[in-house]
Amino acid sequence: MGNEMYDVLIIGSGPAGMGAAIYAVRAGLKAAVLDRSPVSGGQVLSTYEVDNYLGFPGISGGDLSEAFRQHADVLGVQFFTADVQGVEDCSGEQTRYIIHTDKVDFQTRTIIIATGASHSLLGAPGERELAGMGVSYCATCDGAFYRKSTVAVVGGGDVAVEDAVFLAGICEKVYLIHRRNQLRAAESLQRKLLSLENVEIIWDSEVEEILGSEMVEGIRIHNKKNSGKDTLDVEGVFIAVGIVPDTSLLNDLVEMDEKGYIIADESCATSRKGIFAAGDIRKKPMRQIITAVADGANAVHSVQDFLNH
Repeated sequence: MGNEMYDVLIIGSGPAGMGAAIYAVRAGLKAAVLDRSPVSGGQVLSTYEVDNYLGFPGISGGDLSEAFRQHADVLGVQFFTADVQGVEDCSGEQTRYIIHTDKVDFQTRTIIIATGASHSLLGAPGERELAGMGVSYCATCDGAFYRKSTVAVVGGGDVAVEDAVFLAGICEKVYLIHRRNQLRAAESLQRKLLSLENVEIIWDSEVEEILGSEMVEGIRIHNKKNSGKDTLDVEGVFIAVGIVPDTSLLNDLVEMDEKGYIIADESCATSRKGIFAAGDIRKKPMRQIITAVADGANAVHSVQDFLNH
């Protein structure tokens, strides 16, 4: 175990983690970032184009992530490539945590968890290959690129229906593909969806394959009831079949909701003293790059308050 004691260790180097790191170093805290990947950025890395982050219209996800990392490097942020395997609370009169990794253990007074969340995948051929090239997991992030186009939304819950309603306002045609014969979304959302003339719901169907070479050109669907197959010409596929928060390393260390998101308000403080949550891992209504970076700043402010009392 390393002998160094950190003021704060940040787990995860997506926008929330890098935002926290920049604020921590500028605040004079002894801080470092731990991530299993040597390449920072998290989910942003797989985003083809980002058009809603202030000051960077039309930037690629990779370029935005690189800009974040360069900013952190200029300020001297320490990054360690290590797979965090668990967190141990060794607090006495003062908070003290040991973060166990596959390489060495780290000691710290506080922790900011910024491990993010991953979109559930369909598992259909073409999905991974065309991610960011017509396959998207965020309608509010990428929908503007498909104005007056024909797109498909896959899913039947609140997010899928909200995405379909949002896209119907800017796209010529929206298919909503659901594997069951009724939606799981709230009744109010369903009523709104059914009132839209340019939305067509395809029931009892699954996406069998996403078609295209360099960009999405269509989808092949399979009807579960009659075994029929069909091909739809679409330019975009928005997948909304769930999000899985990356909280596997926490066990019962902090309070989480039924879906596994960490319960923390805008202060980012969790149920355990000295542990804070920032970004998509936190239970909140909106998960965007800009809100993740803001969480990172708020979490560091809370860390400072905690360490000063």
